[in-house]
Amino acid sequence: MASTLLKVAAGFCRSYRIPLARSLSTTAPLHQGVPGPLWKLGKLNHIAIAVPDMEKATALYRDVLGATVSEKVPLPEHGVYTVFVELGNTKLELLHPLGEKSPIAGFLQKNKSGGMHHICIEVQDINAAIVDLKAKNIRTLSAEPRIGAHGKPVMFLHPKDCDGVLVELEEA
Repeated sequence: MASTLLKVAAGFCRSYRIPLARSLSTTAPLHQGVPGPLWKLGKLNHIAIAVPDMEKATALYRDVLGATVSEKVPLPEHGVYTVFVELGNTKLELLHPLGEKSPIAGFLQKNKSGGMHHICIEVQDINAAIVDLKAKNIRTLSAEPRIGAHGKPVMFLHPKDCDGVLVELEEA
């Protein structure tokens, strides 16, 4: 019975010249004809991890896993201490609270063991990105970009507008 149905379906498709299987063309991009934005996402700059004990976390990556680890740097304007762990293709940013009003302190109250805090993606033109994203109803966590840990302008996008992920954009 099943083979009879397949023969009938195949005959039906041939009589109307409908292909039974479709394949994607690799010669034309899927977004052909759609205008691109004035900016584009670049490479992953880092993944940030909130840690309850900066010395312990630094020792894990440096002494146990053998990574190159930066010195601990205070960023009072962001309310954090940062340590960068160098990887072959990106970095990890270890975050620890600096002061009582640190956003990381609040994160660690909810996540006692720490955990992934945000991802950072590079953009060529952060101001163009912000204008475009706001026009697409993506909220930002501040009115203007601020200078981040790498000395470059950064902007955080609201996690509720980014599938639950806190996204940091950093100008390349």
